[in-house]
Amino acid sequence: MIRPRSLATLALAASIAGCAAAERRPAGEAAAPPPAERERQERPTFLEIEPPESFRRAIERDTRTTRGVPGADYWQQWADYALDARLDTDARRLDGTATIVYHNRSPDTLRVLNVNLLQNLHAPGAVRIRPAEVTGGVELKRVSVAGRPLEEDQRGPGYRVRGTLMTIRPPAPVLPGERVTLEIDYGFDVPQRGAGGRMGYSEENLVFLAYWYPIMAVYDDVIGWHTDQFLSNAEFYAGFGSYDITLEAPAEWMIVSTGTLTNPNRTLSDSVRARLEAASRSDEVLPIVTSENFGELATMGEAGETLTWRFRADSVHDVAISATKESNWDAARSPVGDIDRDGLTDYALVNALYREAAERWEHVARYEQHAIAFFSDFTGVPYPWPHMTAVEGGGIIGGGMEFPMMTLMGDYTARGDSALYYVTAHELAHMWIPMIVSNDERRYAWMDEGLTTFAENVARTDFFPGRDHHEPDRQDYLEIAGDETEGEIVRWSDYHYPGAAYRVASYDKPATVMVALREVLGEETFMEAYRAFFDRWAFRHAYPWDLFNTFEDVSGRDLDWFWRSWFYETWTLDQAVVDVTVEGDTTRFVIEDRGRAVMPVPLAVECAGGETVRRTIPVDPWLEGRTRTSTTVDCRASRIEIDPGHAFPDVDRTNNVWTAGGP
Repeated sequence: MIRPRSLATLALAASIAGCAAAERRPAGEAAAPPPAERERQERPTFLEIEPPESFRRAIERDTRTTRGVPGADYWQQWADYALDARLDTDARRLDGTATIVYHNRSPDTLRVLNVNLLQNLHAPGAVRIRPAEVTGGVELKRVSVAGRPLEEDQRGPGYRVRGTLMTIRPPAPVLPGERVTLEIDYGFDVPQRGAGGRMGYSEENLVFLAYWYPIMAVYDDVIGWHTDQFLSNAEFYAGFGSYDITLEAPAEWMIVSTGTLTNPNRTLSDSVRARLEAASRSDEVLPIVTSENFGELATMGEAGETLTWRFRADSVHDVAISATKESNWDAARSPVGDIDRDGLTDYALVNALYREAAERWEHVARYEQHAIAFFSDFTGVPYPWPHMTAVEGGGIIGGGMEFPMMTLMGDYTARGDSALYYVTAHELAHMWIPMIVSNDERRYAWMDEGLTTFAENVARTDFFPGRDHHEPDRQDYLEIAGDETEGEIVRWSDYHYPGAAYRVASYDKPATVMVALREVLGEETFMEAYRAFFDRWAFRHAYPWDLFNTFEDVSGRDLDWFWRSWFYETWTLDQAVVDVTVEGDTTRFVIEDRGRAVMPVPLAVECAGGETVRRTIPVDPWLEGRTRTSTTVDCRASRIEIDPGHAFPDVDRTNNVWTAGGP
């Protein structure tokens, strides 16, 4: 998910940071101790990291490895969903039946089952981080397991609802290799801006359904049952499965969903089907319907009737549905690479559905084309699904929110075309993480948001060349770097300090750190490791240490010092050029490390004769506990710069450059 930046939040964070800095440094005190004192300082040399005990046990059981590849005994659960629902657009009410066949592929006997009821975020008394409408939450009408109706009962077979989680005690334990069928009749009133602004309705022509059905909680090889509450901030963690969706809705509403529409002949008009067929072969964006002729062309039904829409999706861990009317619909194809490995280019259909007032959205299908093709190549994993659909959600959402094959985004009318490309690229990058590579967003939001923000910025550079698109995130991180308001990246996502800490730790800083890691490893090695991570963990559940271990395995380097400095601490980087001595055709200078985050020192030395000498001082002196190291170049230097590519988030770049004759 991407949220619009709050200038007030950033200003508050900067104000707090400034106040805290003032408290630490009385007026008139030097920003750093004198060089002689700094030479006597000690710095931490024990930079190893250890994953939690639960992850180490997974390695011992050979479901995970220290190399970052799934172990020989890796497993994950699976669920087959049949969702049959009815949408009343006038009452803004959804009622349905979820039939879930849950497959226990683990080696464990399951004596309880856990199901997420995410709309209970809107129940009276629900615990939530962000304000939310109280619409009543989920009404449970019937809960049946293995053919046996259950009642609320905490002692025998039955269920208990606590917040957004329902815990079920089935009539019999579910043994390894067995499956069990759950049937749940339910309903809820659709909130206007639901689930933290990720679904809801706008005016009289848009309903976007997400978090709309009972979904199995994850049971995985590291922690077991994930029973964390949904508090409206950090997002989701769900298991992969198949989905058969049946939705009954008023005939004048167009329905688009995660998955493939399996009954187009009974729902879409002949002209729409023909135009979609043409769009699936077109590199140019084609209009499927417009707001003026939507009622005439879109669906087969008449006003006052209902239509039943059927969709099928496989190997996804969530589904979302859009219901629109009086809207524009554009479509085209986008190349994704060779999915079938038959030497031929495969394509996905990209769709943009938007209302007339969202005039900038006429470009979104083109933005989708670029992003889907770009990320398929950048990650090395071709986009695997038949379509990608962007839905304009002005009045529901300001930024954007991702779901498999679907995204809901604001209208961006007042924010410019480039900002609309940025959010489109961000949400579509999420199709690779967490949609293909799944991660626990409740605990480690940085894994998908940070990697996605990094990928978004690379896509921006390809689409809008000529500027450093990583710099804004770097500066946002530096606003609070090392201050009491900053929290570690590896921190439970819902427990960051109020203000900018969650955004910086989840989006800005990890994206910035990935740029730094690329500089450390070099472009070729970095990209090999980056793509290996997506390849190894596609359609699996990855943890942070799988990411760390993959980069170490592919690069052949121990990077604990890097992970510790940037992910586990709020240490800052501050490298400085000091004590430059030029004698004849030789220049000797000292690099001083004034921060605590250890990094190598890339250097560019411009010589008086016009030559530029480039070299990198490795990280070793800092790992030995030193704070100074010296080097010599065989020329008369006129300028020396640390990190000339500006890849590292140095908190004070004014001391990164020395010039002959300078102050």
